[in-house]
Amino acid sequence: MKAAIFQGKGKIEVQEVPDPVIQNPDEVIVKITHSCICGSDLWFYRGLSPKDEGSRIGHEFMGIVEAVGDEVKNLKIGDLVIAPFSISDGICQECRVGETRFCRNGRFWGTGGYDAGQGEKVRVPLADGTLVVVPEKNLDEHMIRALLPLTDVLSTGHHAAVDAHVGEGSTVAVIGDGAVGLCAVAASKRLGASRIFLVSTHEDRASLGKQFGATDIIAVRGQEAIKQIKAATDDLGVDCALECVGMADAWDLAFGAVRIGGNIGFVGVPHGVPDIPVSKLFSSDVGVKGSGASARHYIPELMPDVLSGKLDVSAIFTKTIPLSDIAEGYKDMDERREIKVLIKP
Repeated sequence: MKAAIFQGKGKIEVQEVPDPVIQNPDEVIVKITHSCICGSDLWFYRGLSPKDEGSRIGHEFMGIVEAVGDEVKNLKIGDLVIAPFSISDGICQECRVGETRFCRNGRFWGTGGYDAGQGEKVRVPLADGTLVVVPEKNLDEHMIRALLPLTDVLSTGHHAAVDAHVGEGSTVAVIGDGAVGLCAVAASKRLGASRIFLVSTHEDRASLGKQFGATDIIAVRGQEAIKQIKAATDDLGVDCALECVGMADAWDLAFGAVRIGGNIGFVGVPHGVPDIPVSKLFSSDVGVKGSGASARHYIPELMPDVLSGKLDVSAIFTKTIPLSDIAEGYKDMDERREIKVLIKP
């Protein structure tokens, strides 16, 4: 089969690799039908986070179960499944309280000798605890594209909103207009936010944000963005700030935009962000909570709204390519020509 391989900074290659076979009784083999490139993939692509050369890559995919291990109980050949971006057993203490991202027996795709999501097939460990079966059959292409973001970015945007305590009538500022930030807008609308500010200096992304539920576009950054948000909220600030970037300036904006006693939910992978002093929290009564999302926990909650058409962020996919063109897809996202690239092997 073919799979995408990381070959060093700025270098992605598609190579022939052995077809996966079941090696342990808790595993299944999934034939990938749809996968995508994540913004977090760009960190190693740019050389800003460690990744061994020769590594399999990709962590967002859907597909059809082709083979099932002897101890797998909840999956069968022919099932259409959604794969969360992290692997979890579903039974450890963390999984039982909904923190599947922190499963003590979990791992990430492409590690420990396992396949990753940017390829043709995947050997899936801990399959019962990891994969989510899509209950409806014969779905059209549009619905598949709407379901695929559940693997990561839609669950992650929802996690930011949950951690920031977005609820009925909340005012929200979303910092970051990438796929996660745009999904955070949609998630905030779903949770009942009454006013959603999207900080975006890109007209195409801002337009998509409005489509997803943003009521106000803040087309500037830094102190001017804070000034505009404060002015629009009677000099109070928002109830909830959703940090979806992971950079120091995004954190500064989040703290500047949130009101006294408000909450910040953060899901941007931190890069170059200084530690937050306790004195800053003490002097503002601002709550700060965030992490990578427990997508496996959120998918069953969110999927019915996706299947009903109520929650549709499929428009984040601005380009579709075959696996053979994946190097071009990485370059397009790195240079911000595309919001999110979908791959059809």
